[in-house]
Amino acid sequence: MTIRVVIADDHDVVRKGIQELLADESDITVIGAARTGYEAVDLAVALQPDVVVMDIAMPELSGVEATRQIRVVAPHVRVLALTAYDNDPYIYGLLEAGATGYILKTAEGREIVRAVRATAAGQSVIDPTIAPRLIARMTQPSARGDILTDRELDVLRLAARGLTNKQIGSELAISDRTVQNHLANIYAKLGVASRTEAVTAALQRNLIKLAE
Repeated sequence: MTIRVVIADDHDVVRKGIQELLADESDITVIGAARTGYEAVDLAVALQPDVVVMDIAMPELSGVEATRQIRVVAPHVRVLALTAYDNDPYIYGLLEAGATGYILKTAEGREIVRAVRATAAGQSVIDPTIAPRLIARMTQPSARGDILTDRELDVLRLAARGLTNKQIGSELAISDRTVQNHLANIYAKLGVASRTEAVTAALQRNLIKLAE
């Protein structure tokens, strides 16, 4: 079966480089390319690819928000983040938004190809240079959970009510990106990897209450 891929990156050279890399694989076909987050969402809906290879920093709509929208409007489409950013807020932000994998652009070509195949198969893929850090944070719930800041608790309470990042930002008069950063810090402190896990952990530790 051929894996159908859309590449989303605002740099022409990067898009063409990834396309040329994947073109050498008999089981992978690039069926579309997007320069913005909005284009990525539109192509995901129109073409229904198996995988969208997604950059983070793109004009008009970030890769994080584009990933979140794709998971809503095209839930069968899987997203593989391919980015130069290796800092925690972006990592947790993409994974929380629904990305199946996170690979750095410094990865060798064969690693990127392998990541595309794994993503298409529904397997979680994390770049080996950041995997140890991610695993360490996820496996150390520790005492850091009780030092959430007041603002982080505010974000978590609103997340528990089912509000989106945009809605949380509107409620607290902060940007979507700031909300993403707060969520990333919350995940790190609680030792979790998703919004649902964060809310569950906070409820179990009596950090928040559903009635709040």
